[in-house]
Amino acid sequence: MDNQRLLLTIALFFIGFLLYQQWQLDYGPKPQVVTQTEINTPSNSTVSPASGSDEIPNIDVPDKKTASVLKPESGKGEMIQVETDLLKLEINTQGGSIEKLWLKDYPVALDKKDEPFELMNNQPPNLFLAQSGLIGEAVKVPSHTNLYMASAKSYRMQDGQDTLEFSLQWQGQDGIKVEKVFRFHRNSYVVDVEHKVVNDSTQNIKLKEYRQFQRTEAAEPGQSKFIHTYLGGVIYTPENHYEKIEFSDMLEANLKRQVSGGWVAMLQHYFLGAWVPPSDQTHVFFTQTLSQNRYVIGIVSSNQVVEPGKQAAFKGLMFAGPKLQDELAEVAPGLDLTVDYGFLTVLAQPIYWAMKFIHSIFGNWGWSIIFLTFLIKLAFYKLSEKSYKSMANMRKLAPRMKALKERFGDDKQRLNQAMMDMYKTEKINPLGGCLPIVVQIPVFISLYWVLLESVELRQAPFIFWIHDLSAQDPYYILPLIMGISMFIQQKLNPAPMDPMQAKVMMALPFIFTVFFAFFPSGLVLYWVVNNILSISQQWVITKRIEEAK
Repeated sequence: MDNQRLLLTIALFFIGFLLYQQWQLDYGPKPQVVTQTEINTPSNSTVSPASGSDEIPNIDVPDKKTASVLKPESGKGEMIQVETDLLKLEINTQGGSIEKLWLKDYPVALDKKDEPFELMNNQPPNLFLAQSGLIGEAVKVPSHTNLYMASAKSYRMQDGQDTLEFSLQWQGQDGIKVEKVFRFHRNSYVVDVEHKVVNDSTQNIKLKEYRQFQRTEAAEPGQSKFIHTYLGGVIYTPENHYEKIEFSDMLEANLKRQVSGGWVAMLQHYFLGAWVPPSDQTHVFFTQTLSQNRYVIGIVSSNQVVEPGKQAAFKGLMFAGPKLQDELAEVAPGLDLTVDYGFLTVLAQPIYWAMKFIHSIFGNWGWSIIFLTFLIKLAFYKLSEKSYKSMANMRKLAPRMKALKERFGDDKQRLNQAMMDMYKTEKINPLGGCLPIVVQIPVFISLYWVLLESVELRQAPFIFWIHDLSAQDPYYILPLIMGISMFIQQKLNPAPMDPMQAKVMMALPFIFTVFFAFFPSGLVLYWVVNNILSISQQWVITKRIEEAK
């Protein structure tokens, strides 16, 4: 009976975990509107950094002590159209901000194959911008609110061209020139962004550069309401490594941390944007909250002094694309951790690499899930065998245990003593099936996160009616099969003596069927295959034990 209690506890824990995730989505902390002094800015330019201060740029609100807000220049910027083999962008000449970005290899939906997924957008509710600019001490330099000049209105990477590069120009009245360079690479989601400064004035100028993401707290379009994945900011430092900066953290206090190397990012389920500064330079990582439920995370460089007649350059790169671990690992140390497996990363990553290796053989992620589940069951075969043997022996003793319960009635002390004597006589350990199940739980949870976080499963077809392993089964066939398999598995286990516990156990297959009806079909496929393999193994072991005795 202890095995039944353990299984019931695990099942209820899992249901509670799912309920907690949904509760967080429905009733968890919501972003609050931050009341701030608004600045009259054009509709395509929503924030203004501060200048004239050694502090981080102050967004929307000037530093009351030393900073003065740079208001947007008169006039409206124009959108420059940029297209590479993987990306399509719109860059505003006002500040050189990336205000729209589409991922050409990732359709927004299966029925909209010709419509690429829009990662960045300059309009609520899914506002997401990549901005950068300069901050000068007692000198005017362009922020992301100043107008640049462009030599063309569109740029396109041609066949056979490995690099696409163009620049925007800004000319100050005091002899300072700034060239903002964008560099794109074939077969890459990396964008090099560089500010080149020429000081033709008669005095030294002190400058620093900032790069930031601004976004609203809005879920990725098409995101399932029944699956909770992380949405918010992330920083990586050599000291603390991967660290989440949630929107609620930004509301409570502004981050300001001096870091050498590292990176900052804004994450959503399958995609991200990340600013990666030079690893050999010291920067300040910062966050801020804005009005209209907007959040900012960014980087400010150290000051550079540019002498008269000299030049300076601020370099860095931006990654904007899918969470592909191989590519992320090559861009910057730790950037592959944005594929967030939580505290079970040490188990989840080997599972992911195994699934990816299987996919390289079969070329289908559905079959990869099936064979990976088979390999995991094979690895735990001996542990499962011990558990199923214990359950089979307990099932064989069920009639005698029922007789003991009828004999001793409500005298639980004598009943428990009689049951322990029976276990001792039959040489059965009632806890023999518990440890194998407990040991396997972290592996199963790790696989759950691998299937949930892998962008490779997004819109990946399997067979027949399953056209997207990241979406729910449109006909609810897999959840129904899973529920039936759970019911069969329960029939192979010893029945609980407690009538109430027995009713709860009988209800679990129906409860799980309802829950899994809204889960991604890739997750349900794993549970179905795992249950079928478990039933097969348990049935064979149970039959052998019953025939042997």
